[in-house]
Amino acid sequence: MPLGIVILGRQGSGKGTQAVRIAESFGVVHISTGDMLRAAVAEGTELGMKAKSIMDSGDLVPDTVINGIVEERLQKDDVQSGGFLLDGFPRTVGQAEALSGYAENDLNLALNLDVSIDEVMDRMLARGRDDDTAEAITRRLELYETETAPLLDWFEERGILKIVDGNGAEDEVFSRLTAVIEEISEK
Repeated sequence: MPLGIVILGRQGSGKGTQAVRIAESFGVVHISTGDMLRAAVAEGTELGMKAKSIMDSGDLVPDTVINGIVEERLQKDDVQSGGFLLDGFPRTVGQAEALSGYAENDLNLALNLDVSIDEVMDRMLARGRDDDTAEAITRRLELYETETAPLLDWFEERGILKIVDGNGAEDEVFSRLTAVIEEISEK
């Protein structure tokens, strides 16, 4: 049975980096809503331009837009046969409920990469993206705490949440994640 994984954690926790490694190791399709949105911005699509102004202010793109993009992507053949790793989705309980509506039976594991606020702030400022101003980062972290943190309870209630220490070297964190995924995939 293909794996269905969600990776959670504050922005700057290393989700994207670890998600790529997990996808390569376990053969699942890495689906990054951030990458999909940045591609739409780069292409100058209508959705991309709308998303750009929202992201530049540090706000989150509305659920209706994101839910549609993700649902469409999960129906593609590569995901159906290989499984998926969602990176950057869901961000809210509403998005998680929408996800459970079209992928509940496919979802095996929610990983929370646990890294302190101070550490993620330092990491994001160091990577130097255009949308990584101190103000935008602070706003995104505040949104995470109010909107995304309740997801941990939501996934915990369903018995699929695993919290993984995201501090330390990239390889150390990957080893911790791998151990958790292997444990789940053996069940």
